[in-house]
Amino acid sequence: MASLVDRHTGFVAELRRAGLPVSVAEGLDAVRAMQAVDLLDRASLRAAYAATVVKRPQHRPTFDMLFDLWFPAAVGDGAGAPRERPARSLNDDGRPVPPALDPQVQARRDELAELLLSGDDAGLRQFARLAVAEYGQTPGRESWFSSGVLNALSPDTLMARLLNAVLGGQERGGMAERVARRTFRDRITRFQDLVAGEVRRRIAEDTGVERTARIAVRPPLERLDFAGASRAEMEALRREVYPLARKLASRLVQKQRHGRRGRLDFRRTVRASLASGGVPLTTHHRPRRPHRPELVVLCDASDSVSAFAHFTLLLTFALREQFSKVRAFAFIDTTDEITKYFAPGTDVVDAMARLAAEADLVWITGRSNYGHAIKVFDEKYRDAVTSRTSLLILGDARSNYGELSLPVLRSMVDRARHAYWLNPEPRAQWDTGDSAASKYGELLPMYECRNLTQLAAFIEELA
Repeated sequence: MASLVDRHTGFVAELRRAGLPVSVAEGLDAVRAMQAVDLLDRASLRAAYAATVVKRPQHRPTFDMLFDLWFPAAVGDGAGAPRERPARSLNDDGRPVPPALDPQVQARRDELAELLLSGDDAGLRQFARLAVAEYGQTPGRESWFSSGVLNALSPDTLMARLLNAVLGGQERGGMAERVARRTFRDRITRFQDLVAGEVRRRIAEDTGVERTARIAVRPPLERLDFAGASRAEMEALRREVYPLARKLASRLVQKQRHGRRGRLDFRRTVRASLASGGVPLTTHHRPRRPHRPELVVLCDASDSVSAFAHFTLLLTFALREQFSKVRAFAFIDTTDEITKYFAPGTDVVDAMARLAAEADLVWITGRSNYGHAIKVFDEKYRDAVTSRTSLLILGDARSNYGELSLPVLRSMVDRARHAYWLNPEPRAQWDTGDSAASKYGELLPMYECRNLTQLAAFIEELA
């Protein structure tokens, strides 16, 4: 057993590795807070740590997962006297009885239904611990799995029983059923989370806390790699992208305002020169008419960056409200306009499905060909890039050793007001294999952009 000091230093180090910004001073604040609470009261200890090291609500799930690993609620089979692991019922031919027909499993399902019905969280936690002890290991294998518990007990299939117990003979489909269904869905999800947490605790005891944390803990949302985001995380990313889109639009307007002055105001300049004997020492210019900039997004939609393309759609959705005109184009080995798929209220996943089914993105092979895609874009949509346009290219710059069409891209960059390239690959992988990152980077600024933190840094750099 590690000392409390070792636990504390290891826990804080793991929080930093997971992406939470915990300074040395905040780590010391946590130590001081621990002096004011009962260390045997795990809830108070959790609250003391959270108050001193957690800065954003989005960081709380990561914090809780790591806290449960470093300061577990139980050791081994858990507090109290665990029930013995039951022997599996067997058919006459010696094979295990399916869980749906096993009376022992059905008895456990009855227990689970009663706990879900009552909402007893403490009892549900204890039941999850014992359920993992009984069903969390596959015979002949040493590791632990949530799937064994969930497959045996099938908590999702208890919904009808729970609704019947609460609603009885009431008419279905009304507000009462919707409220009850949502309540039981939350309790079932809570049980699944408790099972997953107990499985992680047992794996940590077997293989080490640090190793388990590195495998099980996902980074916070702002450091989550776009390529590995789930659908639920994409929904969260959409909420975070909107303020960044507003900031990006304002940065581009500022560059326009500061980068180019209005036309010379001849009258004011001559009038001011009278004070210096007719010599125009100071020139005056007419104020430029403010206007919302136009944006063109050119996105690689090949399989190698398909998850990044989801993020591209999120960004395009958000930017559409900040620019007077947004046109979006996708390409694999040829280019097609996809703006029509971005109707207000359209789901990102549905838009991607329509894009894959309807957009003309494949020329011959269906493999990335940046050179041909750039030429097609210039030939078919040349009018999209003008002196009022900000051009944003998103892709990994991997063209399968094909042509690059550098002169065509140079002419597009020269026509645009601003041009930037966001690359989802780590910078260390640029120029490896078929990557042409440096060659394209000579024509327009290229930025590594794999998560929200890097997107925010790109926007700040525009200032």
